[in-house]
Amino acid sequence: MPYLEQCAVRPQFHQRLTELYDYPKYSCPYKRGKRYFYFHNQGLQNQEVLYVQDSLAGAATVFFDPNTLSEDGTVALKMGRLSEECEYFAYGLSSSGSDWVTVSFMKADDLTTLPDVLERVKFSCLAWTHDAKGIFYNCYPRQEGKSDGTETTCNINQKLFYHVVGTKQSEDILVAEFPEHPKWHSSVTISDDGRYAVLSITEGCEPVNQLWYCDLQQLADGIAGLLPWVKLVDNFDAQYSYVTNKGTVFTFRSNLNAPRYSVINIDIQKPDRHNWATLIPQHDKDVLGFVSCANQHYLVVNYVHDVKDTLQLCELSTGRLVRELPLDVGTVSAVSCKRTQSELFYKFTSFTTPGVIYHCYLSVSDPQPSVFREVELKGIKQDEYEINQVFYPSKDGTKIPMFLVHAKGLKKDASHPVFLYGYGGFEASIQPYYNVSYLLYVRHLGGILAVANIRGGGEYGLTWYKAGTLGNKQNCFDDFQCAAEYLVQEKYTTAGRIAINGASNGGLLVAACVNQRPDLFGCAVAEVGVMDMLKFHKFTIGHAWTTDYGCSDDPEQFKWLIKYSPLHNVPQPPYSGPPYPAILLLTADHDDRVVPLHTLKYCAALQHGVGSSSVQRQPLLVRVDTRSGHGAGKPTTKAILEDTHIFAFIAETLGLSWID
Repeated sequence: MPYLEQCAVRPQFHQRLTELYDYPKYSCPYKRGKRYFYFHNQGLQNQEVLYVQDSLAGAATVFFDPNTLSEDGTVALKMGRLSEECEYFAYGLSSSGSDWVTVSFMKADDLTTLPDVLERVKFSCLAWTHDAKGIFYNCYPRQEGKSDGTETTCNINQKLFYHVVGTKQSEDILVAEFPEHPKWHSSVTISDDGRYAVLSITEGCEPVNQLWYCDLQQLADGIAGLLPWVKLVDNFDAQYSYVTNKGTVFTFRSNLNAPRYSVINIDIQKPDRHNWATLIPQHDKDVLGFVSCANQHYLVVNYVHDVKDTLQLCELSTGRLVRELPLDVGTVSAVSCKRTQSELFYKFTSFTTPGVIYHCYLSVSDPQPSVFREVELKGIKQDEYEINQVFYPSKDGTKIPMFLVHAKGLKKDASHPVFLYGYGGFEASIQPYYNVSYLLYVRHLGGILAVANIRGGGEYGLTWYKAGTLGNKQNCFDDFQCAAEYLVQEKYTTAGRIAINGASNGGLLVAACVNQRPDLFGCAVAEVGVMDMLKFHKFTIGHAWTTDYGCSDDPEQFKWLIKYSPLHNVPQPPYSGPPYPAILLLTADHDDRVVPLHTLKYCAALQHGVGSSSVQRQPLLVRVDTRSGHGAGKPTTKAILEDTHIFAFIAETLGLSWID
């Protein structure tokens, strides 16, 4: 793309980003059978590699390397599951960033590939029965036309199957289907004791689910057909996430009468709701994030306090706090533990810390975590950066948290360029995370990173989430615009030096805010955005988002959507209002989550309405990547080039120079 290639800072940004991205990346180890597994990227490998070792101190060998599957790194390991005692590895591969997955199998001891192949898999669970005879998975019926990620066909009628190792997919056993509810999704978890299949059913993306189970021990003929599911919860009133069970007493994380989540126990022999017991009540302010069981009698409990993580060890039997686990200010990005194992691993990250992995033996009387692995950074000095959290008022007075990352000793003289990021949807919390491009923007372009934790996310639980959904969606846009106004008022910057960015639902956020306040921003970068709010539910998995957005088929909800739909609020020519900021739209040819037509239609409307205006001086640009999708599994080379183009565009349009 000539414009992006000629941006003045592009060569330096690309070179420096490549240099600083080249650091070793590790996942938490996890144990299966008697061996340990972990993912590792040496630095610039396109895909991370799965390694295995017999002990934590033993030599590690490559177990599975996706980089050998394509020259350009566009075949990615989307999902992988080892059987309980490490007999088999089931792995799902996706090509060119598509959500479609093909599942294959191999023996875990000698890495022999099995002939079994599962096709048409998407948004699937992978759950081995403990006897390692087979695996539960989801797939869709065959559809007309293509199924390679370039199609827009609606994804409905997902079914749940059981595949027996060594058989053909055509022989797989249908264990659950919902013909009267074509939009339902299901997912199986096998209980820690291997006895129960726990089935979670969702319809859309709202944090609610039905909860069914099947006692696999009671199946005289084994898994041979539709399972005799027992419906423990047969409505969509709340969410129930399996944690563990002891016999018939099951432990769940739930938002039932607890918008900040709690931990509850349900004895399936006494299923009436009045018999349910609260093990850990919801906190007065903090959100109960994730809960995992470890070493038979511990719960590892995460809380989110003002968008920052804490981690606790609690008793499974009573819920009593045993000890706080040490954490700096930031995010627990991963936890690895199992009820049947005595070890705990957890990984910490922040805006300036790529990852510290802690290890803790829970079998001792006073468990003390120690640093297991810490990456030494070259070229980035953490003490050059300052991280603050501020709380600013939105339009309705609600206080919104925002992280600011900038150079130490920054003067508030309204001179600094800002990169303002937001998401605000689907109960997703945007907590501190490490991004080399952000640090380059601060260090070499003199910028400020601002991450606004707007409503619609899960930062403060269900109430915060619902305040940014359906008829309340405008709150997200108000919160984001007020973040920009706050940064101007507090003399960090001026409107013309603010670049805004978001992806997917965040792309919608950016485009809606540009339409509503073109004068408030100097540059806008909208990645893979949902731009047509009247038709999004007609394409691929878009129907699942109606729980967040509503649906234009409903006359009342149509009124909400038409007010902010980016495609339908671009001005018509002749346009003589305030000029639009510089705009870069990004999409990809295999994005079958938010299909490219959203960006392409919005792009055409912008060119027609704004591009033809005599007042428009800043560029309106679209970047369409090939052999690429919504984002997951993107190879390192593509990710580095994309970030280079984004920040070079921002620098060019805001007039920023490279600072050595």
